[in-house]
Amino acid sequence: MTNAAHSHTSSPHVAHRDVAHQEADHRDGERQDVHQDARHDVGHQDAARQAVHPDPARQDAVQREVLDLDAEVLADHAASITAWLPVEADPRRIVDLGSGTGAGTFALLDRFPEAHVTAVDASVDHLARLREKAREKGVADQVRTVEADLTAEWPDLGQPQMIWASAFLHHLPNPGPFLRQVHDVLAPGGLLAVVEMSGLPRFLPADAPEFRPGLEERCHEVSDRRFAAHLPYRGADWGPLLTAAGLILGGERKITINVGMDRSPTIGRYALTVMRRLRAAVADQLPEEDLAALDDLLDTDSPRSLLRRTDLAVRAERHVWAARRPAASGPSRGDN
Repeated sequence: MTNAAHSHTSSPHVAHRDVAHQEADHRDGERQDVHQDARHDVGHQDAARQAVHPDPARQDAVQREVLDLDAEVLADHAASITAWLPVEADPRRIVDLGSGTGAGTFALLDRFPEAHVTAVDASVDHLARLREKAREKGVADQVRTVEADLTAEWPDLGQPQMIWASAFLHHLPNPGPFLRQVHDVLAPGGLLAVVEMSGLPRFLPADAPEFRPGLEERCHEVSDRRFAAHLPYRGADWGPLLTAAGLILGGERKITINVGMDRSPTIGRYALTVMRRLRAAVADQLPEEDLAALDDLLDTDSPRSLLRRTDLAVRAERHVWAARRPAASGPSRGDN
């Protein structure tokens, strides 16, 4: 992360492909507190060692992989969100806050093909990946990337007609001043779209795995306790926070996600990557029997590996808020 902002305009020549969410998400796999991983090509002993001594470069690479898989598996849901947005006219200038590797950026360009998007993120590697994808998709001249730590100092983002923040706001320790800044940056009448996941996605049936039923839910219970301590705005109702910043709430929607393996062949790989990150976050608080069972699922050489299962599905919830800056408004309330 850097307090200074570095701007890069994508060149229209070269190649690569697509991302996403909590969340990813976000990001919201989730972006910060579960960024330790256990690498997939190794057995569970190496996985345990790497969870205890995580490699930052490896963490970042795995985060990029999760974002890419999230975008691929949940592309239809992203499209349904952008189609729902209550726009009065197609925006020409959009800012994607906490863009990651570009799930929101490209979903927005699919919905608004004449727009130009400024993607803002603190990770130089995520932005490099985003620019690669923009070149492959033939939209490099419509994408600008800005490296910035938005919790420190905002770069000059112009006056966009739309700001998109997906699986991002819950990471803020104090979102009030940030949302007032969003209000002031938006063009009068401009729209803020907030997308948040209620938690990490689930993959296994409730009675699975057969040798340790309920394992996944117990892992999430441990993870949720940690998130509650470090990410107090995870799962928040953003409506009152948006109106307190001077924005007018224009719509709210909850989306239930249930994507089976018949609809996406990459769910096994997505589950493996997300649950490796989950393991790193909860391993020190799991009973030995649960940890051994989890390692068995994560061991790609095991006959019980997640990659060998045919009953996986991505189950999650996303909550979307759309709020508008009044067409004629001065500074946000917090500045008065």
